[in-house]
Amino acid sequence: MKEFELKYGCNPNQKPAKIYMHDGSELPIQILSGRPGYINFLDAFNSWQLVKELKEALGLPCAASFKHVSPTSAAVGIKLSDKLKKACFVDDIEGLDDSPIACAYARARGTDRMSSFGDWIALSDECDETTALIIKREVSDGIIAPSYTPKALEILKSKRGGNYNIVQIDPNYVPDHAEHKQVYGITFEQGRNDFRIDRELLSNIVTANKEFPEEAIRDLIISLITLKYTQSNSVCYAYDGQAIGVGAGQQSRIHCTRLAGTKADTWHLRQHEKVLSLPFLPTLARAERDNVIDGYINKNEEDVCADGIWQKYFTTRPEPFTKEEMRAYLDTITGVSVGSDAFFPFDDNIERAKRSGASYIAEPGGSIRDDVVIECCNKYGIVMAFTGMRLFHH
Repeated sequence: MKEFELKYGCNPNQKPAKIYMHDGSELPIQILSGRPGYINFLDAFNSWQLVKELKEALGLPCAASFKHVSPTSAAVGIKLSDKLKKACFVDDIEGLDDSPIACAYARARGTDRMSSFGDWIALSDECDETTALIIKREVSDGIIAPSYTPKALEILKSKRGGNYNIVQIDPNYVPDHAEHKQVYGITFEQGRNDFRIDRELLSNIVTANKEFPEEAIRDLIISLITLKYTQSNSVCYAYDGQAIGVGAGQQSRIHCTRLAGTKADTWHLRQHEKVLSLPFLPTLARAERDNVIDGYINKNEEDVCADGIWQKYFTTRPEPFTKEEMRAYLDTITGVSVGSDAFFPFDDNIERAKRSGASYIAEPGGSIRDDVVIECCNKYGIVMAFTGMRLFHH
């Protein structure tokens, strides 16, 4: 297949639209089901690069959940604790522990479930039956993977009345070094960002504390590779083998740090016993549960515990989750890794990251206030490495 005609571009008025290879060669993909759109393919090709690079860097199966050309999360295939399985709504999936790629997607989808609603999925390894069963019951736009087992393909093809978007990519495909895009009829060209992110990137430790445990190195690599494919400005918190909070596309870096930190806090608080034991009505849909949990934790537009409201969601009225309880719980969290796609210009970013349990940080360095940022890290015993490499993505 040398080209694929799309229904439209980013919006219905943007026609005609298609994907093709600039040199006229065959596309490195097969469309096994559905008819992916313009934004679907943007998500697919960005997310595939992310999981491919994570697999190469860490040697573990990886998965990503993408929305609007940024990851909601990326994760490696390590087993989930019983508490995390329940928080991710996968405690009933048989054989989950035996499938690393299913564990990776369960983590990625379960990190920020509100943002992952209608996601695009990327898998570094073959999609197996267990992973397909998780995907089957979630609202999702499509998936890209190097291969699918026959049973997994059968399960996925049953979604959306047989119209679920399933893309298979050649894992050996290597793109040209030069990239092109057009804006307002003007062509831009740049070298593809093939910068390699690995443990050597974390060798320039600039803080008094210089102890990076292996888990922190893994999580910082996850954070930095996730940032490489996140719309800038961006900051990513990672923990336990997964990105737990991504702040994407903000004009100010502190806003990225706050947004990512709030998402990381929500991920931790979802595992609090008060949240895990919420008495949901058995008729409540999965997506509604996500919204209610987020409202319960973050006190959004609707007080889900208020009289006349709780009856819509719960069998009995739950006790409110107070700010004091949440703060006390979050204050017990340590060992979180934080990456930034460009330098931190002020120490307010460190102060905010510390409130979400940050113990390890990786950022490019190069600010005129580097000394202030380092001093703030030293105040809290945080380990920080300067990578020397900006990771902007647009």
